[in-house]
Amino acid sequence: MSVDLTGFLGVVVLAYLIPGPDFLVIVRAAARRPALGRAAALGAQAGLCVHMCAAVLGLSAIATRSALAFTVIKLAGAAYLMYLGVRALLAARRRNRAGSAGSAEPAVGASAAASGQHVSAASGRHVSRRGSFLEGFLTNVLNPKAALFFLSVLPQFVDHDGSLPRQIFLLGLLDVAVGVVYWLVLVGVAARLRTVFGPACRRRWELVSGWLFIGIGVGVAATE
Repeated sequence: MSVDLTGFLGVVVLAYLIPGPDFLVIVRAAARRPALGRAAALGAQAGLCVHMCAAVLGLSAIATRSALAFTVIKLAGAAYLMYLGVRALLAARRRNRAGSAGSAEPAVGASAAASGQHVSAASGRHVSRRGSFLEGFLTNVLNPKAALFFLSVLPQFVDHDGSLPRQIFLLGLLDVAVGVVYWLVLVGVAARLRTVFGPACRRRWELVSGWLFIGIGVGVAATE
């Protein structure tokens, strides 16, 4: 069995370097707290594992060949991205209204940290690692482009004389592993930047990410 690993790794790295919805979800979570960014990253990669297993079992092929199933997945993904965008915009508005009222955050945040939660100074709402994991997971599970990657891009690098499901599974695991490393490095960078930029920059980032989520969601819904 001869697999073009060099070519495959090049495509995978390039795909990760091009920002997408998962990039926005992970960076936004990391801007709140690094632990939330790591949870979102693991959730995103878990979502890729779902597409990988579906491709191995042949379910992705059925979904992409069925116009109705593909449209449902596409519209669900677009709706979820727009939902995340609206949430980000509302969070930015709450931050603006809160202003300097975040001085009470350390006292509340200390108790929340023990339960793995982060308290937003602007809203007072708890943001859990589980919630961040779920955001990353749903972002990739509902992304039809992730399914197409495992069905149209990945098979170009396999040995067609060997076991196709086995090769898709192994290359898929490699893709997920590369992504885990990339996202963890990105979370570390975002955590460093978080300590440099003040609340005003973080509010602007919420606004920018919110409109980007909505724009990407509209773009996904509009694609044929």
